[in-house]
Amino acid sequence: MAGVKVAGIDCGTNSIRLMIATVDDRGMHVEVPRIMRVVRLGQDVDKTHRFDDAALARTYAAIDEFAEVLAEHPVDALRFVATSATRDAENRDEFEDAVFARLGVRPDVIPGSEEAALSFLGATSVMEAGHTADELPQAPYTVIDLGGGSTEMVIGGDGKDAPIDRVTAAFSMNIGSVRMSERHLVSDPPTDEEIRAAIEDIDEHIDEAFSHVPAWRTGTLIGVSGTVTTMSGIALGLKEYDREAVDGARIGFDEACETCDRVLTMTREQRREYPVIHPGRIDVIGGGALVWNRVLRRIGQAVLEREGRVLDSYITSEHGLLDGIVLDLGRRLLG
Repeated sequence: MAGVKVAGIDCGTNSIRLMIATVDDRGMHVEVPRIMRVVRLGQDVDKTHRFDDAALARTYAAIDEFAEVLAEHPVDALRFVATSATRDAENRDEFEDAVFARLGVRPDVIPGSEEAALSFLGATSVMEAGHTADELPQAPYTVIDLGGGSTEMVIGGDGKDAPIDRVTAAFSMNIGSVRMSERHLVSDPPTDEEIRAAIEDIDEHIDEAFSHVPAWRTGTLIGVSGTVTTMSGIALGLKEYDREAVDGARIGFDEACETCDRVLTMTREQRREYPVIHPGRIDVIGGGALVWNRVLRRIGQAVLEREGRVLDSYITSEHGLLDGIVLDLGRRLLG
């Protein structure tokens, strides 16, 4: 079957990404690799519930750049997905109108449940690559998409009662790198009191997520997003960020949590000494590191207490929401 050429834009709280790919009955074939710009659209949205003018200007500049790329690579369809920050902003109509003026499409401001499902689709779509059926990581898969404003927890089937790529439960938590940093971790470095308050906040959201998602059934944990890939890059000892080295890397919980603790308690100047950390994440990566630390510890604890199994590592994936947006759009056009 002939393929369709589609583009997806993932507009999050901290960054915005574009990818163009052809989708056919064999899967997704990337034509323009993801382009990422850190724009901090969600700056102060947790506090003011409005987009800041400077944040909008940064985001419009990135969208104008994307428009030029799209003009050079015409597509059959484009989907612009906006997530946590846009869900929370009272003046989002202004943003939506500006996007339409630049790209000819209005943003889809999707709920957390759809964000979780698309992240799961993107992360699991590449799991079979390079593996025979007997070599596949243990199901069920739980995907954690740790963003700037929200963190999605989603689990799929076990391959017996439900296919491993089918979402069986999902929940979106209003915790993320930007939101936790702005709400709690305001000192440089954060104080013990700020960290304790952030942990209490994070754990309350994880408790709520666990009431919706049976994370204790996790066979394989997959982490996606800039925070997770950055923490994995540091844990791997990379001197600079290497997407190929990070994608698919398996990281132990103990090593990951030690890395998260170290990054959390660094000053911003100390973080600048790590080329693995994107400059646009310097001031918020501590909040993301703390969320990731708590998610790993809490899921590992739940698996041990509820099922008597040891889950002590996760797989890092460069494939998440953006891949899911593109693949889903292409499949729907083909259908």
